[in-house]
Amino acid sequence: MHPSSRPNSVKILPNLLTIARILAAPVLFWLVWVHRYTPVIVLFIAIGITDVADGFIARRFRASSRLGAYLDPVADKLLLSGMFVTLLLARLIAPWLAAIVLGRDVLILAVGAIFYLRRTRRDFPPSIWGKLSTFAQILFVCFRIGELDGIRVHAMATMLAWAVAALVLVSLADYARRLVSPVPASRP
Repeated sequence: MHPSSRPNSVKILPNLLTIARILAAPVLFWLVWVHRYTPVIVLFIAIGITDVADGFIARRFRASSRLGAYLDPVADKLLLSGMFVTLLLARLIAPWLAAIVLGRDVLILAVGAIFYLRRTRRDFPPSIWGKLSTFAQILFVCFRIGELDGIRVHAMATMLAWAVAALVLVSLADYARRLVSPVPASRP
């Protein structure tokens, strides 16, 4: 079946799942804020499943879209950064960890804004360090919420906090290295 002849429901399903993740974010943050950790765990798992599902559907059924390409990373960043902000404001994580994670994100956004304002285009595909950093952050949030819910995972949550800090700093250094490296000449 040609991709353009696919039913519209399949084409829009990945975007609907991504939008659902974005809409679930405030609920997730509120549940953390009011210390309802079991529902947080359930919702976080559901959000993770929809993240995997939207990517799978988009690839499997060739239902990816320009909108989805923009929304998916926005949803991911909103959820992770929002969780770190919420955990920080609720005094449930160390301020130094939140500062490292959120500081890197602010720096990346600032550099992106500068490039945008200067009308300079630079592509920075995700690096292995950025992916590892994101994975460690997700694991840390899961273990920290589990710890807050009474699951005995303190040692693992502590190890993951240090792993997050290290991977965020390594990914920032890698990002800076790629930023200052010369842009390869494009081929005609």
